Amino acid sequence: MKKLEAHEVALAKVFSSDYEFVVPDYQRPYTWEPAQATQLLADLVEAVDRDPEDPYFLGSVVLVKRPDEPLAEVIDGQQRLTTLTILLAVLRELTEDPRDADNLDILIWEPGNTILDLDSRPRLRLRPRDEEFFRKHVQARGGVDLLHPEAKYPNDAQARIAANARALRDALASSTPAQRLALAKAVVQRTFLVMVSTSDLTSAYRIFSVMNSRGVELSPADIFKSQVIGALPDHDKARYAEKWEDLEADLGREAFADLFSHIRMVVLKYRARQQLLTEFGDHVLKGFLDEGKAAVFVDDVLEPYGSAYRDILTRDHQSLSQATEVNDWLRRLHLLDNFDWQAPALWALKTHRNDGSWLVGFLRRLDRLGAWMLVTRCNAQARGQRIAKLLQELQDGLGLGSPALDLDADERAELRAKLDGDVYRSAAVRKYVLLRLNELVSDPFVAQDVKIVTVEHVLPQSPSAGCEWREVFTESDRERWTHRLANLVLLSRTKNSAAGNLDFAAKRDKYFAGGKSPSYGLTTEVLREETWTPDVLDARQERLVGALAEHWELRVS
Repeated sequence: MKKLEAHEVALAKVFSSDYEFVVPDYQRPYTWEPAQATQLLADLVEAVDRDPEDPYFLGSVVLVKRPDEPLAEVIDGQQRLTTLTILLAVLRELTEDPRDADNLDILIWEPGNTILDLDSRPRLRLRPRDEEFFRKHVQARGGVDLLHPEAKYPNDAQARIAANARALRDALASSTPAQRLALAKAVVQRTFLVMVSTSDLTSAYRIFSVMNSRGVELSPADIFKSQVIGALPDHDKARYAEKWEDLEADLGREAFADLFSHIRMVVLKYRARQQLLTEFGDHVLKGFLDEGKAAVFVDDVLEPYGSAYRDILTRDHQSLSQATEVNDWLRRLHLLDNFDWQAPALWALKTHRNDGSWLVGFLRRLDRLGAWMLVTRCNAQARGQRIAKLLQELQDGLGLGSPALDLDADERAELRAKLDGDVYRSAAVRKYVLLRLNELVSDPFVAQDVKIVTVEHVLPQSPSAGCEWREVFTESDRERWTHRLANLVLLSRTKNSAAGNLDFAAKRDKYFAGGKSPSYGLTTEVLREETWTPDVLDARQERLVGALAEHWELRVS
């Protein structure tokens, strides 16, 4: 039976020769931001004002450590150990008394003792990629002074270390020497960590997973990493940890976490019923770990799906043929107001990565399916059921012939009818449809920043009494045309609201002040019209709806 130990330890003993902390290179990087570092400082400052006998507990640290050896691999707790070391270094740099500076330095760096066979070494060693930086700019005397606000750092962890060191120094700079000394004493004497240690790595990861599934702020991806890397042989840990972290850095932490949700959908083929930590862990990851295939999960699942997800997010798929067309369809799919399409797109890009022609055909059909679900306002449950059916049919080998990927006659008719109706009444629908339509009528098409796009009426919603609009359009005309495609244009927010209820000629000129053509082909067409009448709108409506119907192949035979 593996021995488990847990002790409350004051920081004076935490940062002593009793422990030689090492953050394994398969651990996640340092992630604390200045807000968290300064909050820790504020909590410690508050502790100074309390009863001197009242201890302050900072939580627990999980270690792989033999009872008779100082070497301790940090499985959980590196954020606090790193931030505390930064704080001690800042206090050391600000201390005017050389003796106090020496005493603080001993907590950061083991000076060595030839009689006790202790080597000179840092108390805490970060992951290899950050170790030298941390030693130079935090642990070495004067290192904090070398950190400049405008400096560029090779990774986010080093940037956060630098930012936190500057933030803590700024926060303490106005304190008096007596206040900083009192703080140093409180940190060293009255601050405690619960040191949980076991000599067995698997046991340590089990403890880590249990503790962090009960409220400590780690993402499910962090816990999956601990399970996967912890299950690997020692000689593979560093290599696979680097693969994992490179992918996380490439996608970004938030997108990397989303990747697991999409993989869950691809594998399980139903919308989430439980928390990702439970559902992915029990129904996706567990099978690999139980069979000793942690490396297979990284090589055959995480990396290829991660590469596919990068293509989706960046719209920068690379292939021998039709890469531009693939990326164009990915750009169009990103205009949808949901992410349901990403799971089947992920499957497609992983499974048919080098078949550009197949991908173009699939993404074109997926785009039409997404358009139907958005424009007809399918609810989340209906979308989830349709995507789940599609994923099952893809797994069954139906491919481009999957019925769930197609629209039947009723669905095509429904989409066309919605496009011919009052599309303006739904904010999500109107912007999406006009953006898609704008691409069809623009020559050449230039992609715009969709965040600054707004939809505007030509015939105003509430024309003032006695104006030209009320002469040209009867009440029934206005009811028929106000919110339909023919009467809508795209504008940038910088031009929006300038025209208001002006008559058509004046409003047209306001849109295009100075004779400059607007950025949107759909809006440029208004320049060709001398008048804006029900007959003009009738012809325009037929042409615009027809263009969308042809694009999405909405013919009903």
